[in-house]
Amino acid sequence: MKAAYFYGIGDIRVEEVPVPDIAPDELLIQIKASAICGTDLRIYKGGHFKIPEGSKRVLGHEVAGIVAKCGEAVSGYPLGMRVSLPPNVGCRTCPMCLKGLNNMCPDYEAFGISYDGGFQEYMRVPAEAIRQGNVIPIPDSMSFEEAAVTEPLSCTYHSYRTLQTKPGDTVLIIGAGPIGACHVMINKLAGATKIIVADISDERLSEIKNYGADLTINSGKHDLKDFVLKQTSGIGADIVITACSVPSLQTLALEVAAPLGRVNFFGGMPSGKEMVTLNTNLIHYKELTVLGTTGSSLDDFNESLSIAASGKINIGDLVTARFPIESANEAFAHAVSGKGMKTVFTF
Repeated sequence: MKAAYFYGIGDIRVEEVPVPDIAPDELLIQIKASAICGTDLRIYKGGHFKIPEGSKRVLGHEVAGIVAKCGEAVSGYPLGMRVSLPPNVGCRTCPMCLKGLNNMCPDYEAFGISYDGGFQEYMRVPAEAIRQGNVIPIPDSMSFEEAAVTEPLSCTYHSYRTLQTKPGDTVLIIGAGPIGACHVMINKLAGATKIIVADISDERLSEIKNYGADLTINSGKHDLKDFVLKQTSGIGADIVITACSVPSLQTLALEVAAPLGRVNFFGGMPSGKEMVTLNTNLIHYKELTVLGTTGSSLDDFNESLSIAASGKINIGDLVTARFPIESANEAFAHAVSGKGMKTVFTF
């Protein structure tokens, strides 16, 4: 089979390797679709501490496929079953896992980081992932591509569940990439009255309108604070989501939030830029709720599959470029360029 291995920064090599062997308590998945995520791009450009120098790893944690082989000790996963796999595998025993929050497990493992991921034709699923419930059936109405890109949708659904968007809310989303598009779709479905999206790419801003954005602004060319206040009669946005990793925008988020507003620091900061200056008087006097969210739980993922399968949102529209695994380097170059939304390997 063919697999795309990450060897180091900027070094992806497509190799012919044997189909993985599985133990009696494991599964083998034939990959049908796997999408390149922002995390994959960060690893590609900067490496990852769980992939030490001198080792190699198959990246890819937004995956969908079919059960190709089932270990003799595994039941409930018939051959041919269509499945998707949430990436984070919790330990099952820590306080967070016991609450069902595998995304908060301090010792979690992950496909595409700790385990070989979906940028290959066949992927081994270890026993701990099966026991934890990370193999989830795909609804019949969904394509493999739609199931693969449900993972980023589930992360934005996790954000929505904390923000509790409601009809009448004005939502500001800073960042018009694939994650920003997922935020737009989820908040539109939740009944947001007005959705404003900011970015510094005119191309991305043009595309984001296809997913339900009501207003867009190039914040590299125009003053974002002035624009938001003008569009909200001087009040500010009820919800502000920073779907990017720019420290100054976390600072600005508090300034453009309305009194009693909710602010979600969705995008984490890169190493060395974690310390951000915030005007805490804005939090105090405007009674803001400021929160962070990271990843998604198995429940978030499962509910997101149901939402996408319902047809209420067109999650498949996120896929704007497709490549065979043999063209992995071309696919990564396309994704790094920022053109389109999601880049997907199809098998």
